Amino acid sequence: MLSEQQIERFWRDGFLVAENAVDARQLAALRGVLAGWVEESRTHDAPFGEPTVDGRPRFDLAPEHTAASPALRRVNNPSEIDDIYMEAMRDSAMTDMVTDLIGPDVKHHHCKINLKLPGANTEVRYHQDFAYTPHTNDDVVTALLMVDDMTPENGCLMAVPGSHRGPMFSLFDGDRFTGFVAPDEERSLRAREEPILGRAGSVCLMHTRLAHGSEPNRSVSPRGLYICVYTAADAFPIARNPMPSRNEGTVVRGRRTRRARLSEAVIELPEQPIRASFFAVQEEASEASS
Repeated sequence: MLSEQQIERFWRDGFLVAENAVDARQLAALRGVLAGWVEESRTHDAPFGEPTVDGRPRFDLAPEHTAASPALRRVNNPSEIDDIYMEAMRDSAMTDMVTDLIGPDVKHHHCKINLKLPGANTEVRYHQDFAYTPHTNDDVVTALLMVDDMTPENGCLMAVPGSHRGPMFSLFDGDRFTGFVAPDEERSLRAREEPILGRAGSVCLMHTRLAHGSEPNRSVSPRGLYICVYTAADAFPIARNPMPSRNEGTVVRGRRTRRARLSEAVIELPEQPIRASFFAVQEEASEASS
């Protein structure tokens, strides 16, 4: 699915935007289901829905959510509750693209929808995914499928090219887990950040160590991302999945293995407070430090 030039760009920059990650039927179905969940959220004033396997609500709402102006911001492991989200995760061009990068044997770790509706204040502070989901090696790819166009105005992902080859940043302030890097490190990263843009149906394939964040949606257009985390079959988690799933460890391409491949590294293990989403974890830490 990916050319040699695209694969080289991924390993150089730590991310790659590729078009046509799902077909037109899949994209329309994904958007339709998500629109239904947004409408359902209007009838709730707190996180809601069938609990995930660790008991947290399936659907998370931002503090500014109202029936008139919904702010649904997270759907936890949607592949567990809807067939089209399972299909896109397991059997789409996106899956094949990931295999081109870390295959031939690939496992699913977890998935989620991060949604920024117009008027929502959701912000993602700078972090690296590997600090939340450390494994025995870092052949781990976060695939961010664009359910909507991703633009500078609607809170696109911002990332620092090449940061996946640099240090792992701590997500702690002393002994307190914040879920984001220290302010001075964030300022340094923001000075080198680039926007990641694309049209609906495209995917941003992101290395697990890439430093990234995003701003709130300042537009009238939604920004929905279906985020699927994949690992090489020989990458095994060394911390609890922050979003446990019935599908964790499912082999989506190739074969399972009993052998773990180890990369030499010193890894800071995360704390994983159970909230409806990590947005709440970052918000609480931001409020405590302000």
